Amino acid sequence: MPRQKIIVAEDSELQRLYLCSLINGLGYQAIEAEDGQIALDLVTNTDAAIVISDINMPNMDGINLTRHIRALDLDRYIHVFMVTGADETETRIDALSAGADDFITKGSSTEMLKARIKTATRLIAHAEQLAERTRVLKEAHDRIETDLRAAAVAQRQLLPDLNADVMGFAVASAFVPSSFVSGDMFGCFPLTDTQLGFYAVDVSGHGVQASLLSVAIGHMVTPDYVRTHAFDDAGRPDPAALVTALNDRFSISENDDYFTMFCGVIDTATGDMTYCQAGYPSALYVDHDGAAMSLGDGGFPVGLIVEATYENATHTFEQGAALVICSDAAEEAANLSGEPFGTTRVRRIAQTYPAVGLKALPQTYVDALKNWRGGAPLEDDLTVVALERKIP
Repeated sequence: MPRQKIIVAEDSELQRLYLCSLINGLGYQAIEAEDGQIALDLVTNTDAAIVISDINMPNMDGINLTRHIRALDLDRYIHVFMVTGADETETRIDALSAGADDFITKGSSTEMLKARIKTATRLIAHAEQLAERTRVLKEAHDRIETDLRAAAVAQRQLLPDLNADVMGFAVASAFVPSSFVSGDMFGCFPLTDTQLGFYAVDVSGHGVQASLLSVAIGHMVTPDYVRTHAFDDAGRPDPAALVTALNDRFSISENDDYFTMFCGVIDTATGDMTYCQAGYPSALYVDHDGAAMSLGDGGFPVGLIVEATYENATHTFEQGAALVICSDAAEEAANLSGEPFGTTRVRRIAQTYPAVGLKALPQTYVDALKNWRGGAPLEDDLTVVALERKIP
């Protein structure tokens, strides 16, 4: 095992040789420095972690040496001993202010010097252990971050590209995760020749656990699954039955995960829309003049209460009108003063639909929230899905 290196900064050759002899005799490796400047160069160019310095030296005294050492950007801590007289109180105060760790009184016994150096080496060993643990943790953190970035890319690929025309409806969306991975999921797809299904999900919590559940939901809520569970025996739309089936599925899990949901089925020929709200923020229906109304009055989240019941509601989707679905990240986003964006502002942006057009509406929300937050990232995942029943 290599010996601990100790730099001895002393302009008196006799005193320097005496200290170095003691240090070498204790099993350490003494490195001589005739003044503070040479000692500083040795700190930079060797792996020594202990400096024993006299106060008064040419070129750079001990206190200035200490200040320069503390200003260095090193990957290790340098333990500085100052050699002083027993009655030099003011000098010791100045040395401590400069960053000295301990003092060696001139004329101290070999045993005292040995005890103080051993104390310093224990502290250095502890610092090295902490540095190694920090390095290992950083490597693990970097690996996790790399994996999360890869997972985020994979998750984005699972999200539909809702910026197209489907069965006479224009669809546009925006998605802004608060972190690498997200707990949001959404979809819009044909169910029959005349029926269009849509849904938006927001899983409670953040991070990997929420994203895993959102991915599971995305894999489960396929067009076939909706066709099987979102219609009654007579073939009439019943999105509440779909939500009930999901609640039965996820209420039996052993963890406390739950999610909110807004889903519906639209008859593309008549505009009749049947929808179900399960704790998700109310959707906004905006007519061609910009008048907006809320659809839904709450409902229970999915997977939270096994006995929860869900209800359908209906609304006629007129030609030239739009439906805007926003996750709660929009209304809950706080500005620098802690004021939430609020439902009123969410509604006002929806009312700009006739002016900005459907395709630009989701990004309008993103830009408004970015300004509201002063450029700070959102604290929750943001999803905006907008549907427009086009005029033939």
